[in-house]
Amino acid sequence: MARDLLVIGATGQTGGPTAELLLQRGHHVRALVRRIDERAERLAGLGARIVEGDVLDLNSLAEATKGIDALYFTYPIRPGLMDATANVALAAEENGVQAIVNMSQVSARRDSASNAARQHWVAERVLDRFPVAVTHIRPTFFAQWLINMWDGSGELRFPFAEGRHAPIAASDQARVIAAILEDPAPHAGKIYRLYGPVELNHYEIAEKMSQALGRQVAYVPIGLDEFATILEKRGTSPHMIQHLLAVAVDYRNGIFAGTNDLVKKIGGADPLDVEGFVTLNRASYESHTA
Repeated sequence: MARDLLVIGATGQTGGPTAELLLQRGHHVRALVRRIDERAERLAGLGARIVEGDVLDLNSLAEATKGIDALYFTYPIRPGLMDATANVALAAEENGVQAIVNMSQVSARRDSASNAARQHWVAERVLDRFPVAVTHIRPTFFAQWLINMWDGSGELRFPFAEGRHAPIAASDQARVIAAILEDPAPHAGKIYRLYGPVELNHYEIAEKMSQALGRQVAYVPIGLDEFATILEKRGTSPHMIQHLLAVAVDYRNGIFAGTNDLVKKIGGADPLDVEGFVTLNRASYESHTA
């Protein structure tokens, strides 16, 4: 049965593939975007109803949620999460939205040193208090991190020491999100930690990348100060830098580690491993060479 579903952040890393999956499965998808661009136009071409709006604007959000059965909420690592969360919860309650899938993060907790991670934990608790079925998604580091931080040099310069995680692709998260939106009841009140299939340290990740790209990739452990300098040179916001420095310590302490079978159990397919992800996105690496 087709459902009326809202995807907030529909042109983002997880929102885009979630919207596409839902459209392929015959659902009525409303895509909330901050501006119309090529990504939004592509979704429109697939059958999505594009709505310009902003989760920081309650009125536009209230309009976007009218007639919606369930929605996916994601917010980038930038200031404003608490206002956005309150607006989503209020608009959903006003318009009788039955369920919310909320993108959080694996390091979300009350005593996190990261402002963003701590705010995600508070946002979860806020959503839990509204009369809407809520499911929280807590992924480990996205596999997309290995593209976003790629500078073409062949070096992965990160302050992660020998910590480990199982990188998870946004497309695998999308399958989980879409499945919950289609049938929210079994997942109401749940917190799902999402991981890729294999836990690796960054030496092992570099080796897998080398195999997929056919060139040498090396992990170079660095300190937090050097990492902060790299991020500043990339134009990263202070809010994001504070977050990444804090989660780097969490990473070393095992907060991002772990594996489980939730992607296959809920999403219906095995998640991509690092080599498969890099191979699939080879063009992104080849277009950026030092």
